[in-house]
Amino acid sequence: MTIQTAKLSDPAVRAFVAAVNSHDREGFMTLLAPGATMADDGTDRDLAEWVEREIFSSNGHMEVDNESNGGRSLIARYRNDTWGEMRTRWTFSVGDDGRITRFETGQA
Repeated sequence: MTIQTAKLSDPAVRAFVAAVNSHDREGFMTLLAPGATMADDGTDRDLAEWVEREIFSSNGHMEVDNESNGGRSLIARYRNDTWGEMRTRWTFSVGDDGRITRFETGQA
């Protein structure tokens, strides 16, 4: 059963999912701490390039099925125009200022 975005526990993660689903590139970028990093399937990637390719230029969308770790770990059905839909895992690190310092994703 899908968890509504507004009901996700962690404020930074909730804002991340909302920005992805509304295709709000500017809002998304404000959620990231300076120097934020990310990994896809265990490999560090260039964050700006990955986000553009996998989320914004390909109409990325997340449907969250499960959350854990205080809302900082998700299982979601993620889809975009390039890859279609897949079951994915997402893990977030959030700094003291409430911005995301790192996220990791990959197939679940």
